[in-house]
Amino acid sequence: MTDIIGYILIMIGILFDVFGCIGLVRFPDVYNRLQASTKCVTLGTILLLVGVALVSGSGATGAKAIICAVFILITSPTAAHAIAKGAYASGVALWKNSVVDKYAEETDKR
Repeated sequence: MTDIIGYILIMIGILFDVFGCIGLVRFPDVYNRLQASTKCVTLGTILLLVGVALVSGSGATGAKAIICAVFILITSPTAAHAIAKGAYASGVALWKNSVVDKYAEETDKR
């Protein structure tokens, strides 16, 4: 039963990773692409690694998969935030059809 759940998590993780990659190619600007790569790929990779941990059991492979999942959970959103903030600071424009720029509103108030 654990193997079946693990394989299901692996398949869902691969599906999220594929959707994240499609979003990375299809979205119009760097900020939307970061959204796709951070949310979808982080969730997909964590699901994939948890599935690997369930399938492999409580051995070294399972422990390494969980450690990698925690590492990705911490570093991926942090890196995406740093990239987005750097892109904004260097003047990379938002997509022309963007509705709101909350970061500009917050910096104008200060």
